[in-house]
Amino acid sequence: MSGRPTASRRTVLRGAALVPATGLGLTACSPTGGSTAPATPTAPVDLGAESEVENGGAALHQDHNVVVSRSGRGELKAYSSICTHAGCPIDKLEGTTLTCSCHGSEFDATTGQVLRRPATVPLNELPVKAENGRIVVSPPA
Repeated sequence: MSGRPTASRRTVLRGAALVPATGLGLTACSPTGGSTAPATPTAPVDLGAESEVENGGAALHQDHNVVVSRSGRGELKAYSSICTHAGCPIDKLEGTTLTCSCHGSEFDATTGQVLRRPATVPLNELPVKAENGRIVVSPPA
């Protein structure tokens, strides 16, 4: 042995917590898919015709990291489609279930609620409205 003390796991983790997240270092939980869109809109975004989301359905807009759903009564809801577990862009929608391919978290696109862990925090809701027959999502308030 060299006589030098070795770093404990706790010491290493404390040091890692102090290093800014610059894309260097650990990558096991980094976002995949190469999305360059911000986690939430930075300005109002037109997501297409209002008729594209039917009652009881949902549409995933990966290019804007947004999912829009419509209740059976016709009310629109929108959520960021960035997984709250590790920040990965969600890339799969089946019916109204969103699945994050990074770790398998599932969310309800109509409520944003977690359906399957490891995520424990619901998706972030975004302001949405129908304007001149178009769906428009805005940045969070």
